[in-house]
Order: sequence, then C-alpha cells, then structure tokens
Amino acid sequence: MAGLYTSLRPQPPSSSSSSQQSFFSKVLLLLTILPLSLALFAFVLQWRGGGVDDPISRWSPEESHKFPGMDSSPLATTVAHSSQWSDCSLLAHTNTPSFPYYKDWKFKLHPDLKPKICITTSTSAGLEQILPWMFYHKAIGVTSFLLFVEGKAASPYVSKVLESIPGVKVVYRTRKLEEQQAKSRIWNETWLSSFFYKPCNYELFVKQSLNMEMAIVMARDAGMDWIIHLDTDELIHPAGAREYSLRQLLLDVPSNVDMVIFPNYESSVERDDIKDPFTEVSMFKKNYDHLMKDTYFGMYKEATRGNPNYFLTYGNGKAAARIQDHLRPNGAHRWHNYMKTPNTDILEEVHHIKFYSTYDREVKLDEAAVLHYTYSKFSDLTSRRDRCGCKPTKEDVKRCFMLEFDRSAFIIASTATEDEMLNCKTMPALCSLEMVTICVIVQGLRESGVFSSIVSSAQESLSKDKFLASFESSNSTKAAASESLPSRKIGRNQHSQAARRVLEESASQFQFHVEAVPPRPPPGIDADVITEA
Repeated sequence: MAGLYTSLRPQPPSSSSSSQQSFFSKVLLLLTILPLSLALFAFVLQWRGGGVDDPISRWSPEESHKFPGMDSSPLATTVAHSSQWSDCSLLAHTNTPSFPYYKDWKFKLHPDLKPKICITTSTSAGLEQILPWMFYHKAIGVTSFLLFVEGKAASPYVSKVLESIPGVKVVYRTRKLEEQQAKSRIWNETWLSSFFYKPCNYELFVKQSLNMEMAIVMARDAGMDWIIHLDTDELIHPAGAREYSLRQLLLDVPSNVDMVIFPNYESSVERDDIKDPFTEVSMFKKNYDHLMKDTYFGMYKEATRGNPNYFLTYGNGKAAARIQDHLRPNGAHRWHNYMKTPNTDILEEVHHIKFYSTYDREVKLDEAAVLHYTYSKFSDLTSRRDRCGCKPTKEDVKRCFMLEFDRSAFIIASTATEDEMLNCKTMPALCSLEMVTICVIVQGLRESGVFSSIVSSAQESLSKDKFLASFESSNSTKAAASESLPSRKIGRNQHSQAARRVLEESASQFQFHVEAVPPRPPPGIDADVITEA
C-alpha cells in the first residue's frame, strides 16, 4: 500500500525535459521576431533608404496622390475657401496632376468580363470632345463604341484617330448607308411617323433612331449584353454602384429587367468663358425623379428665373437596354421590344442600388444618372444659328425644334448681338449637386497622356501615301454622300396614305404599341403630377 501511494505522488521534472521545453520556446520566439524584423527592414528600405521606388511616387509627384477631399489636396483647399471658380475649374487651371493613376493604362478590359456594354452615338464633334467622352466611359467599364459620324467627326484626320482605338467602330453616313436605312421597317410603322419629313431637330431624331436600329444588330454581332444611346455632351454617372463601375451597376440589375433608365442631371451655367465642360463644369441640377416633390415645386419659380422650364432642355433621361430578340429603338431616349408586354411588379434593392418600377419591364435608377452638359459653353448658343435654315420667328421655329428653350435659343442666336446673348437669363444652381468626381477622372485622363498618345500613334501608323489615299477616298465618299437625299426625305415615296391607314388600323389592335419617346422637359409648376408612394 505504501508502494502504491509512493507511485501516485507527482515526480519532480527531469533536467532533460526542462531543457527541451526551453529550446522550443526560443525557437517559437525566433520565428515570431524574424518576419517582423524583415518587414520592418523592408519598410525602412522603401521609405527611408531610397533603394525601392514607392508605387505611388511612380504615378505622381509628392503630395499629388491625395484623393479629393483629403487634407492638402487642391480640392480640399477649394472647399475650405470660397472661390469664383468651382472645384472643377480650379482643377483645370492647376499644374498638379489631379488623378494621375491612369498613366500607361491601356484600357484593355479582360475579354471575359460581364456584362459587355456598348455605347452608340451620332456625332459631328471633334476629337477635343469625343476622346474625353469616350475614355471616361472606358474608365467606368464600357466595352465598345459605335460612332455614326458626320461633319468634323468624319474628316480624315479625326476618323483615322477614332478607328485606331480598340473597341471603336466608325460608321460613315454614305449614300450606301442611307439606302440601307431607307429599307428599314421603321418607315412602315407608325411609332415614329410624327417626326418624318420635318427639318432640324426632328430630322436628327429620325436619323438617331435609324442609327440606333443598325447599332442593335452590330452590338449583338459583337457579343454585347447592353446597349446605351448617348450624345457626346452626356456622361453616365454610376452613383451607388460599387467601385463607381457601370459594369457592376448593370451586373446587379435583376434578370427580368429589360431596360434601365438613367434620369438626367443638367449642367448649371457657371461662367461664360467655359472651354472644356468636362473638366470645368461641376454643378448640376438634379432631376425631378431624384428630388423631393415639395422641394422641386417649392423652389421652381426661383430656379427657372423666367426660363421656359426647370431644365433648359430635356428631362426624361436616357436608357440602357438588354440586347435581345425583337429589340428596337423608341426614339433617342428609350428602347422597346416588339414582343414584350408591360411588367409593373419589379421593385427591389440590390447591393444598395434602388430600383423602382415604371412600365414595360423597365426600371429607373434611384441614384445613377446621365450628366447632360447642355449650353455650358457660349459657343453652344452661338452655333445655333448655323444648324438650321428656319426663320427666327416664334411660328417657324416650332417646326424645327421640339423644346421651348431650343426655340428661344435659336431666335436669340439669330437676332441678338453678343452682348445681348451674354445678358440672357440663366438658371442658378438650385437643387443642384456638385460632381467633382467626373472632373477629376477626365482631367486625370488628360494629364496621363492618354489622349495625346492615341493621336500620336494614329499619326505614326499613317504614311504620307496612305494618308493622301484616305483623304481622296474620304472626298469621294463625301461627294457620294452629298448626292444622297436628306434623312427626312428617305422613304418618302414608299408610303401611300392608304398604306398608312392600314398600318394605323393594324397598330390599334395591339394594346401595348408605344409611340416614340421624344425629348421632354420635366414637369412645370402647373403640372398635374401623381406623386409615387
């Protein structure tokens, strides 16, 4: 019994087990200290020794890597101190790179990224407007561009630069194109018929619709998932989307939604010496759909200051459509599917992006918008006089322009002196939103050398002989195009009154046959508006 008791008593530890435990403790301590020491040594080398370049310093000089709103950044200083310029205009006048992280970025998106987004436009603008517009949209996730070009945009120099950019398809307005569009089914339908055979903006509206119809086919052949029609004075603002990504925004759209509507914001007139709206204009009037109704109507008279409406031009936004069978344009602002019926049950919130339903399988975005830089330059007003052959009278301009301010602007540009035009009433930035992000991105693209490198590489790729040959070819194309009929006359002989009556009777049998959506102003102070719940 004594022996058993003795065996149960704890034995003192041996010297060998004690030394073994001490060895393991030292090894564990060494393994802990060694990586920490190496990390500290690397940090000292990088930031103090100068032996390793800081990645940020490769992109920008000291202090320029701060983001807008951070201390010591140009924009933070601007917010803290009042100035006669907006943040964007100060950004355009500074020598410090504003957002220099696009340097040497080739804008080559991974081919497997989904969804693939196509933007189509009809333009006569020059490179100074098209390149910032295009590369901004590349930066937020747009895959390809279909450019229907005329005027300056179709000149040999501009078109060759545009054709050299990956993901860009340039379509010229030739006689062959007009002959193709003359065979469009649009001429045999009634939804666009009220715009046929009218000048100026009506003619442009028809031309845009015909181009959009062709763009759908081209985009589908290229494997695109979404298509958007924008003008080159419009930028998409994907507010609410992760990573400020249009691709991410459309990826989060429910699969049963065919069309996404971006309400438009309109640039506020800030100064009369604006040269580059994308980097100098930052104040925008918010859309009626994104405002409290009490705020909108309560400030309406003060905001309009005697102008025809709260917005100078349209207020019904632009739309992105899912590419699928039977898709067609429904004017420049909307899309429509011949075979789809309305669906009013879509109402959900995905990744904090709010969607609210309207009709015909479409949703409006609660935060994202299209930024419309309209009448932001003084030349936007003066150029009106050269756009149409209409007489500058109140009666004649009605057949040329759809919106009241466009009519007034044409009359003023045609009859007033420059001083009188400078004294025209403009709207203050009430109910407005400051868009510094857009300016920062576009200015950063410009400073990174993206635009200049595209132009220089296009010039290098053209030998003198090739350039002359392209110039002669373009001249012959222009000559052929000049012989073609204007868009408003295409197909005029294809429609008889009898055929039109048959078409109208047939259309009336379909409950959901929709008319083309023209540019519409937001509701006026006397509008009978039904407030949504």
